Amino acid sequence: MRILLLCHSFNSLTQRLFVELRERGEEVSVEYDVSDDVLREAVDLFRPDVILAPFLKRAIPQDVFRQTLCLIVHPGPPGDRGPSALDWAILEGREQWGVTLLEAVEELDAGAVWASRAFPMRAATKSSLYRGEATRAAVECVFEALDMLRAGRRPGPPPPSSPIKPFCERSRRAVDFTLDDTATVLRKIRSADGSPGAPAEIAGRRLLCCDAREATGLPRGAPGTLLARSGPAVAVAARDGAVWIGHLRDIPAGSLKLPASHVLAEEASRFPEAPGYSSVRFEQAGEIGYLHFDFHNGAMAVADCEALGEAIAAARKRPARALVLTGGADYWSNGLHLGVIEAAASPAEESWRNINAMNDCVRALLDINDRLVISCIRGNAGAGGVFLALAGDIVLMRRGVVLNPHYKDMGNLYGSEYWTYLLPRRVGAQTARKITQGRLPIGADEALRLRLVDQILPEEPAEAFAALRAHVEALVGSDEFGRRLAEKAAQRADDEARKPLDAYRAEELEKMRRNFWGFDPSYHVARHNFIRKVVKSRTPLHLAAHRSVRSRDKVMS
Repeated sequence: MRILLLCHSFNSLTQRLFVELRERGEEVSVEYDVSDDVLREAVDLFRPDVILAPFLKRAIPQDVFRQTLCLIVHPGPPGDRGPSALDWAILEGREQWGVTLLEAVEELDAGAVWASRAFPMRAATKSSLYRGEATRAAVECVFEALDMLRAGRRPGPPPPSSPIKPFCERSRRAVDFTLDDTATVLRKIRSADGSPGAPAEIAGRRLLCCDAREATGLPRGAPGTLLARSGPAVAVAARDGAVWIGHLRDIPAGSLKLPASHVLAEEASRFPEAPGYSSVRFEQAGEIGYLHFDFHNGAMAVADCEALGEAIAAARKRPARALVLTGGADYWSNGLHLGVIEAAASPAEESWRNINAMNDCVRALLDINDRLVISCIRGNAGAGGVFLALAGDIVLMRRGVVLNPHYKDMGNLYGSEYWTYLLPRRVGAQTARKITQGRLPIGADEALRLRLVDQILPEEPAEAFAALRAHVEALVGSDEFGRRLAEKAAQRADDEARKPLDAYRAEELEKMRRNFWGFDPSYHVARHNFIRKVVKSRTPLHLAAHRSVRSRDKVMS
């Protein structure tokens, strides 16, 4: 079936559907929702059987949905209508929510229901629920609808029209630390995370808050005042307790979301470092060490890389047969912290510091020779974050995770993190070129076929972690463990003799130096546009297959 994915941007849900539909053998192309005329042109070129809209901010033109079946993914249960469905569900404390696949009609969210799925809500941010439960539900809905189409079945009439809930304005989630209890503060911030952020007054400044969690064990303070700092976060007093806030940004348009300790650097510096908000945590279970690291949106600034590097060094001092890297539940890692880089006085200098700090983390893993290193990719990963995972001797991947093991979309960035060693080592030089030049997202099944990963874990997070523990425990207790460890050491020694790791790093960094300081500003322009959410004016050709010359000639013939 020929399916056109129509989207505002190639976000996590759109990527997941792109991967899953191609895996099913569907012919898939992507078109950004730039304008009505551009969409009409895309439909004429591709002639899709169905247009699937997982993420839109505008209505589809009537002439398009009357000509071609258009299905809209709405992040709410049947009967829910409006543009801020998940935001309101969190604010209102709903225990159950859902996803509905609707047919596009003149009236907003009022078309026939092709499929729907319900899921229990958990105490999490809007973006986490969207990437997790809502995305899994959307994939199931889309598959059900396609099966109906193939069987020649259509849904019944649309449900009775219900009132449209308004857009959730920023003011509806404004935090008042003097009036709101901790649970309300967390609910408001989670409903606005990652965008637009919940407004609040902190330390006398009006700011937008993201990345919040409850803070315990701290002294009481006047509501809205700072109590402590911990890594990137600051603790803020509330009416009945306190919350850690990991990221903040100023309210004026164009401001950047940055670590809270960066935004409130002067105020936070008056407080000693305190435990409570930790992005990195180590757990020992018998002969196995588990290193958990959960950086906001998977972005790793220099300080994050240093914290992870210190944790790796500390883990090596503990007796163990295996070190397991678990990343975060939402994101494994996405590499460089482009927000901190964009905010720096010299983005080029900060980029250089950041890439070297990332390289140090990867090198620390590659230098481990007295135990096996297992990477468990539980959340999405991109760019250098993927290659951080490939530094493991064994790589496991949760089903439903999407990988983007390439850099070129960021202004032709060359990349480092020893990728020129790690990727060909796993998949071969020819496949490595195809992956990095193709710039397409990769799902679990394809990653296994390509040998990017060694095993797929169940999609449900708890089941995946249980399967991980069982796998590693069986591995370290097997008769084969000693042989595998010896083979690892021998292979690393042979690789080093052929070409030292220092040479890979030097060659990659020489290319990166040109990206940062060379005559071509593409990286700096792309980073600026990405961080500041500049809307793209066209769909990249590697996604818009219908716009390639070969595809266009085929369709028009």
